[in-house]
Amino acid sequence: MTLTLPARQTSPAPTHPTATRRPSRRRRISPLATGVLLVGAVYCLVPVVWVLMAASKSPRELFTTFSFLPGSGFLDNLASLATYGGGVFWQWALNSVLYAGVGAVLSTLVSAMAGYALAKFAFRGRELLFAAILAGVLVPGIVLAVPQYLLLAQIGLAGTYWSVLLPSIINPFGIFLCRVFAQAAVPSDTMEAARIDGAGEVRIFTTIVLPMMIQGLVTVFLLQFVGIWNNFLLPFIMLSDQDYYPLTLGLYTFLSRGAGDSDLYPLVIMGSAVSVVPLILLVMGLQRFWRADLLAGGLKG
Repeated sequence: MTLTLPARQTSPAPTHPTATRRPSRRRRISPLATGVLLVGAVYCLVPVVWVLMAASKSPRELFTTFSFLPGSGFLDNLASLATYGGGVFWQWALNSVLYAGVGAVLSTLVSAMAGYALAKFAFRGRELLFAAILAGVLVPGIVLAVPQYLLLAQIGLAGTYWSVLLPSIINPFGIFLCRVFAQAAVPSDTMEAARIDGAGEVRIFTTIVLPMMIQGLVTVFLLQFVGIWNNFLLPFIMLSDQDYYPLTLGLYTFLSRGAGDSDLYPLVIMGSAVSVVPLILLVMGLQRFWRADLLAGGLKG
């Protein structure tokens, strides 16, 4: 009698994790995409380079030398700009800082409150209100400028600082962004825990919600600041006194006077170059918040 033993089952040999891992393929940017990016970069940088070169030229050099060659009148143009009209350029610069700084801060705060309420509170008509805000994003500012002037003129605010500040506070696009940020960054469980601990809604918003939304609020603030700083149409309609002009409207008056006096053209160009400096400094100072926001988004993904 022969005893047959069952065949011994052998487990497959363990393989090293790296043996089955597929080699990663590095994505390469196509030459066409690289070319498009280079063309876009040149398109954006050429006007900036031209302004810097033209700001360094005297009135004679501005019309007789090659556009992208530096001139010899940079300091003279800067001194003339600073002293022209009793230093009115710096008054316009302070007005722009007031309009853009205060307007952007108030607009960001209002957008944060509205976006937080739309994202975290359930109330009747919420979706209809949000749809109306989205519709406001699609309406160009030029359509609202004249009605806003008529309304402010009726209450006696046309031609004052408030006539430029008040229309800048409500920003439908900022409210939309803040609603998105609040939905993604503010956990509902954290809010409920704070309510259980006895915190009121104002304290929850100021001590919990705002710190969580700070990276998104920086984006809203910067977009609104740049929009107000570069706004021309609203001050042009609202203001009649030169002492209230922002830089955009003040440089426009320089350009209008330059039609009869070519010596003012270098001042207009120098003023344009100087007016860009605060925006560059602001972007450089706030870009670290964007990097943190992108890193947080990558970790969450």
